[in-house]
Amino acid sequence: MSREQQILEWYHHFHTNAEVSWKEIKTTNKLAQIMDELDVRYRTFEDVTGLVAEIGEGQEVIAIRADIDALWQEVNGVFQANHSCGHDANMAMVLGALVEVKDESFSKTIRFIFQPAEEKGNGANSMIDRGAVDGVTHLFGVHLRPSEELEYGKYSPAIHHGAAMFLQGKINGVDAHGARPHQGKNSIDVSFAIHQMLKSIYFSPFESYSVKLTNIHAGGDSLNIIPGQASFAIDARAQKNDVLTEIKEQVERKLRAIGQQFDVTIEWEWQDMTPGAEVDKEAAELARQGILDEVGDSVLEPEIQTSGSDDFHFYTIRRPEIKAAMIGVGAGMTHGLHHPDMSFDTSILPQASRVLASVLRRAAK
Repeated sequence: MSREQQILEWYHHFHTNAEVSWKEIKTTNKLAQIMDELDVRYRTFEDVTGLVAEIGEGQEVIAIRADIDALWQEVNGVFQANHSCGHDANMAMVLGALVEVKDESFSKTIRFIFQPAEEKGNGANSMIDRGAVDGVTHLFGVHLRPSEELEYGKYSPAIHHGAAMFLQGKINGVDAHGARPHQGKNSIDVSFAIHQMLKSIYFSPFESYSVKLTNIHAGGDSLNIIPGQASFAIDARAQKNDVLTEIKEQVERKLRAIGQQFDVTIEWEWQDMTPGAEVDKEAAELARQGILDEVGDSVLEPEIQTSGSDDFHFYTIRRPEIKAAMIGVGAGMTHGLHHPDMSFDTSILPQASRVLASVLRRAAK
C-alpha cells in the first residue's frame, strides 16, 4: 500500500468509527495500534482517552496536535457520532506527517499529541494536566477550513480563532392553569425576555462578537398548563478575550435583573470557555516557510480571522512560553463545519500531510 493510500485508509477508518468527546476509546486503541505498527514510542492515560507519541531524542520538543473527537448530531434523521468538524481528517494528516518524518534524524524531539474532547472545550486542558506539552517550545495545530475561508489546495500559516463561552440556565417559576395565568409565573415570558435582553448587548462595530440563545425547553404535552420551569442555553463569542469577558459580565447582570423583574429564580452555569487565539509570529513564520518549502507561494494565503473557536488555544493561555500556530487547509469543503452533511475532497490529505512534515522539519532544525 502506498503512503497516500495509507493516509486515506486511516481517514476512512476514523470517519466510519466516530466517537464523541471523552468516549474515544476505540479511536485511542486504533492510534496505539498504528504506533505499534510504525514502531513509534507512545503513551496513553489511565483516566482519559487520547495518546501522545514521540520521535527523536533531543531535549527541546516540537509538538503537533490533532483532535480526535466527533460531534453528536442528527444525520438523516438519526442521532449519531459524526466527524462533521473534520477531526478524522486532522488525525489522518498528522499521522501522515509522522510517517513522513519518523525515519529522519533531528536534534530535537517531535511530539504528536492526539487530544480528546476538543468539542467539549476542555480536552486541551486534560493534556496539559498530564504533561503533554511539558518541555514544548513550538506547537502546531491543523484544521480544514470552509471554502469561504480557503479554496481547495490553499494553505494558511495561522488561524486566528475567536473566543467562545457557553451557558446553561434554568428558570424556576410557578405552573398555573391556562385559564388562570395570574396565579403562575410563566417561564416562557422569562425566556422571551432573555432573548430580547441578548439583543440589547452592544459593543463597538469594530469588534467581532455575537451572543444568542441556542436552546429553550419549556412545558410538556398538556396544552392548558402554563409552565413555570424552563431550561435555556446561550452561545457567546468574540474575537477578543476581553470582549467575551465583558459579554459574560453583562449577561449575568441582566439575568439577575430579569429574575427580579418577573419575581423568579434564574440559575445558570458557564459550561465551557474556549479562549481566542494567541498566535506567535515565529511559529506562524515557521508554518509559512514550511508551506513554501513543500508547495510554493502559489497556494499560500494570508493568516485567517475566523469567528469559530478551538480549545487548541488553551495551550498558550496556560503555557504562554509556548510558541504556537494552527495551520489552515483548504479542502473544497461543502456545507461547512458542524453541518451534518459536511464533506470535503479527501485527495488533499496526502499533500497536507507533507506540508505538516515540512513545517516540523523547519521547526526541528
